[in-house]
Amino acid sequence: MSNALLPAGAMRLVTWLSPAFPTGAFAYSHAIEWAVESGDITNAASLQLWLTDVLRLGSGRCDAILLRHAHRAFDDALALTELAAFAVCATSSRERQAETLNQGAAFLLAAGAWQHDVLPEGVRAAYPVAVGALAGRSGVAEEIAAAAYLQSLTSNFISAAVRLVPLGQSAGLAVLAALEPTILAVLDDTRAATLDEFGGACFRSDIAAMRHETQYTRLFRT
Repeated sequence: MSNALLPAGAMRLVTWLSPAFPTGAFAYSHAIEWAVESGDITNAASLQLWLTDVLRLGSGRCDAILLRHAHRAFDDALALTELAAFAVCATSSRERQAETLNQGAAFLLAAGAWQHDVLPEGVRAAYPVAVGALAGRSGVAEEIAAAAYLQSLTSNFISAAVRLVPLGQSAGLAVLAALEPTILAVLDDTRAATLDEFGGACFRSDIAAMRHETQYTRLFRT
């Protein structure tokens, strides 16, 4: 790791990716709600399999690539603007786009207590782009920021599943622990990934996001 993580940066990162940080993440299930209703997720084992695919073949990998590129371009307004536009175009459904843009906007609004000029004025940023740009501007090491983001993302998914399946807290934590090697693998896979390598093959999750838009009973926004 080339740059050291400053104590202030570490404290900020813990705050920014805490469940208490007001991004509204609790309101989104990332289509897990439809997966539970359809019977794809019924217990801890099926949840772990679902999230393994999401992380390695879907949003987890894609978000990590976006975050890394935003981190590297934090001081390049044109590059960040182009990356933000790319991220919006790359979303697979209306709900997925709303999920990432709403959380990105909420994140930047709350992060204004530390930094007000993270992105050029008027630019709408997907959540990983916002986190990556702020982490880079604040001197937080890229690898630490990407790891913490993926851990937080996975925790939010599991929190939704705990409420929906439902699962006990212990079962949810066991899934989180079991997914650590998957998160590390995604970090390794994305470290040198270019935007030409951006993309996923997590089709069932994408279909679930589209189906959730018309799901009859919904507790979550996605």
